[in-house]
Amino acid sequence: MFFAALATDYDGTLAHEGKVEATTLESLTQLKRTGRKLVLVTGRELPDLRRVFPEHGLFDLIVAENGALLVDPASGEEVVLAEPPPPRFVASLRERGVSPLSVGRAIVATWEPHETAVLETIREMGLELHIIFNKGAVMVLPSGVNKASGLEHALKRLRLSAHNVVGIGDAENDQAFLSACGCAVAVANALGSVKAKSDLVVADHGAGVSELARMLAAGDLSSVRARVPRQRPVLGERADASLLHLDPFESVLLAGAAAQPGVVTPLLEQMGEHAFQFCLVDPAGAYTGLGEAVVVGDDIQAPRLSEIMELLALPNVSAVVDLRALDPDEHPRCLAELLSAIAGLRSETGRPHWLVVAEAHRCLPARLGSGPLVLPDGLPALVAISAEPDGLAPLLHRRISKVIAGGRRPGELEVRRRDGTVEVVTAARGAKFVGSRK
Repeated sequence: MFFAALATDYDGTLAHEGKVEATTLESLTQLKRTGRKLVLVTGRELPDLRRVFPEHGLFDLIVAENGALLVDPASGEEVVLAEPPPPRFVASLRERGVSPLSVGRAIVATWEPHETAVLETIREMGLELHIIFNKGAVMVLPSGVNKASGLEHALKRLRLSAHNVVGIGDAENDQAFLSACGCAVAVANALGSVKAKSDLVVADHGAGVSELARMLAAGDLSSVRARVPRQRPVLGERADASLLHLDPFESVLLAGAAAQPGVVTPLLEQMGEHAFQFCLVDPAGAYTGLGEAVVVGDDIQAPRLSEIMELLALPNVSAVVDLRALDPDEHPRCLAELLSAIAGLRSETGRPHWLVVAEAHRCLPARLGSGPLVLPDGLPALVAISAEPDGLAPLLHRRISKVIAGGRRPGELEVRRRDGTVEVVTAARGAKFVGSRK
């Protein structure tokens, strides 16, 4: 499982004219049974939401007031994520005749055409507030507070990465949180600007949410994976100047000149820059100086599985597993234990996004101990690094969809796909080659 959570807007998306259909609720219930989390992201104030949507307890977390309030329906805990509106600001709006006017824990809301009066009041008082529009609604919040910031707080609580979240919405105020998600979906009744920036358009209102829930449960959105996530590490540049990306849904083998740290390190740095999580198994200590990750183990102390998994439980922390303290004969056994634990974490969170194995011919040989090598189901995309690819387990070779090796000239990569096609690209900037492939 890659997409571990669904984040949905309420009005115009989950709900039609303020109400949610029973069939939509059932589709979300079925999705939750797959182990995925549900997050409701709405501009409504909490009392109003509870009134119109008594089934809100279906969601693991609720982001209300357009990002200013985080609610745990199970415990009833409410966390205000922004400063409350200054009383003098609210009083001034009422004096100007702004009506209707709603005041929440942090949000102040009215309707067009009162945006002019609201903006003038903000300017006159010198307040750090901004206006968010939503199909005629005018919402005022502290600067930097929106649905994206609220979702960020929710994902920290759930220990999930935004890359593993599918967001669905319909209006202007949804665009911030949709852009933050690994996959952005628009309902058919969404504004054209929202559809234009989405990876997928489904049916209208709750029927669209149901459609998306079924797609997630059935195939983890395999039909749109070619387009998401938007930010991915770059392997190289094609002759037509288009970029060749490292895909988090397929496993690759870096061999020959492409197996050198000078090529691998820029890829790992890009993973860190784009907030992807990786776990790198390092038998020789070649990557212990990598600033993008926390190193577990060294040349004296063997890495502890519990410590590795504690690190990987944190969405924005990557790990380098240093195996130097172990006898080389122990490397396959250690990796097998790690793979089993990672498969379990992946089934709950969709992370880590990549498992990187340096000197893979030592850690993933043809046989593991006295029995055949077993790769558990649910593993992340694998980046196997090996100067001796012939020594890799056949089972691993069957998982590899691309073999990337040094080209005939320094600075080139040859990408060999499973279908037999070969493409020559210029290596990503920062990659360095000691010499050309012979």
